[in-house]
Amino acid sequence: MKTGELLERIIRTREGVTESEALELSQCSTGELVGAAEKVTLACVPVKFDSCSIINAKSGKCPENCHWCAQSAHWHTDAPVYSLLEDGPIVEAALMCHEKGIGRFSYVTSGRKLNDAEVSALCRVSKEIKSKCGISLCMSSGLLTEDQLRRLHEAGVARYHCNLETAPSHFGKLCTTHDQEQKIETLKAALRVGMDICSGGIFGMGESEAQRIELAFTLRNLGTQSVPVNILSPIPGTPLGEMPLMSDEDILRTIALYRLIMPTAYLRFAGGVARLSDETIVKAYKVGINAAIIGDMLTTAGRDISSNVERIRQAGYEF
Repeated sequence: MKTGELLERIIRTREGVTESEALELSQCSTGELVGAAEKVTLACVPVKFDSCSIINAKSGKCPENCHWCAQSAHWHTDAPVYSLLEDGPIVEAALMCHEKGIGRFSYVTSGRKLNDAEVSALCRVSKEIKSKCGISLCMSSGLLTEDQLRRLHEAGVARYHCNLETAPSHFGKLCTTHDQEQKIETLKAALRVGMDICSGGIFGMGESEAQRIELAFTLRNLGTQSVPVNILSPIPGTPLGEMPLMSDEDILRTIALYRLIMPTAYLRFAGGVARLSDETIVKAYKVGINAAIIGDMLTTAGRDISSNVERIRQAGYEF
């Protein structure tokens, strides 16, 4: 493969590599792969970094058996358990994020999906937030119906998040209470009602590099432009609690491949990043990460906002 010609084509067309080309690129050394992705990032990625923050608005006792998740009722973990938060704390968190310059704010709730009363509550919250500030609202609440998604969009929720988590060929080994097609249908329903979609994966769950590529093309075919990159944090009590940590090299290789497959997407650092060194984080920004969840994650600690902003600027982005 003539990598130079390939990079020239990506930069000229803003279109990513084919699946066969991606598989061929995966045979390259890490240095060559990362170098190629850096060039595409410089040429195709906006200098303005895309930031978001989340609130764990409903936690624990989820009936699904996702093997990676601390909030599943199937596993014994120390994850907090509470029902949907009152309006006040959610609105207050959104306003604080807006004051700190964060562009997006997302409600994240545990469970297969919300009931209609919970959707009504979050519609009410959304209208209040939108009346008080201009932050963009996102949401991650499982397998909502098209009607529920429409109500939320009309109330001000602009983007819906539902991670595909891993490759179609690997998902069934990690969850059996729902399938990936249900997630895909939820994302398609969100698109039909006028929302943007956000979907990515958790890496380091025993998948191969070829399966990481498989997931990337599944996401690209959905038209996903916001792709969360989560690194598995093995949580004691879950079936993946003893999984070896993904190496920094594998993390950078994955980001590089995703940038070459989706040259204009927002690759968004999410869970599991707190354990990475400053050097790896800055390198990841240069290789392709141009968005991030800022602040704490759901059940594991994130990095404080000021530290995140410093590293983002160090990598050459505007915040």
